[in-house]
Amino acid sequence: MYPAYKGDSVILSSIKEGRNQGYPNELFDLLVIADKLKPETLDDLRALGAKVVEVTFENSTKSKSLNAGLASLEDGIYDYAIIMDIDNVMHPEFLENLNHGLADNPLIAQAHRVAKNMDTDMAILDAVSEEINNSIFRKAHTQVGLSSALIGSGIAMQYAPFKNLMSEIQAIGGFDKEMEVRLLKAQKHIDYIEYALVYDEKVQDAEIFENQRKRWLSAQFHYLRSSFFDSLKALIFKGNIDYFNKVFQFLLLPRVLLLGLTLMAGGIALILTLIYGMKAGLSNEFITLNVRGLISLPLFVLFSLYLATPKYLRKRRTLVALRQIPLTFWVLFRTLFRLKGANKKFIHTPHSEKK
Repeated sequence: MYPAYKGDSVILSSIKEGRNQGYPNELFDLLVIADKLKPETLDDLRALGAKVVEVTFENSTKSKSLNAGLASLEDGIYDYAIIMDIDNVMHPEFLENLNHGLADNPLIAQAHRVAKNMDTDMAILDAVSEEINNSIFRKAHTQVGLSSALIGSGIAMQYAPFKNLMSEIQAIGGFDKEMEVRLLKAQKHIDYIEYALVYDEKVQDAEIFENQRKRWLSAQFHYLRSSFFDSLKALIFKGNIDYFNKVFQFLLLPRVLLLGLTLMAGGIALILTLIYGMKAGLSNEFITLNVRGLISLPLFVLFSLYLATPKYLRKRRTLVALRQIPLTFWVLFRTLFRLKGANKKFIHTPHSEKK
């Protein structure tokens, strides 16, 4: 299922690539929910063998498009629905690997999203960020028995439960977060299929990055406010660790902000420790111990992020891309003060045709 808002050339490219699967063509359908696509694009999509559902909304959202797409389909035909973004390209063995990962019929599973493009510093940092999330919030979580985090696309869910769940979701932004909250509250487990690869376009400039993160942060804080005490109650009275763990994650700042603020706070605390420690007549040993602790904290954060970064991204080009971190920090810091109302309107992220 491809909810497609504009982006005519991008969706055509994605559907063309989607027909290159090693999986039998008669065993899957590609459905495009077309919102504001050109008539000639619709004709081309049908010529490629895609099912097309045309929709028009006064206020477009991904959840509205998905519900419209589901309403157009006959029940009882499909085993699973797979959510894709307009720019997503499936690895040629994606459906075959996904099918293998779904052998035990899990309710829902998140596939492994990787970067489709790494042509700018910002795109490389975005790719690193997503792989760190894959390492920590997906692979590591499932290794210890917790649920994988969802990411908005590359999601496979049993068709009938998915249709029922989506009928309850009217989110403007962050529909995947609402899916997580609802599923984990109901004590449903989310699997992660690491070897089922979906290529996702990474943001290429600061303006697109800011709009995307504004949408994500706004949704994150919205569900933190609405679910925190409920998840705490579920933890205490029902032992629902998964639900509380997910909502607790909404407290976490983006890692560039986390790293930057840790460095700033550590630097300020270091200066104050040296100045006031000497004035107060504290021993050199005590001051040295505190200084070591303040220096080790940001280093520990950096080392943790390094461990979570896969080997293929530990290269010289990634080091060069780190020069964009100050700009990224500033954009994210500024975004924190521009979130008002962001979760009440549709924020479109433009895409380019990347292969």
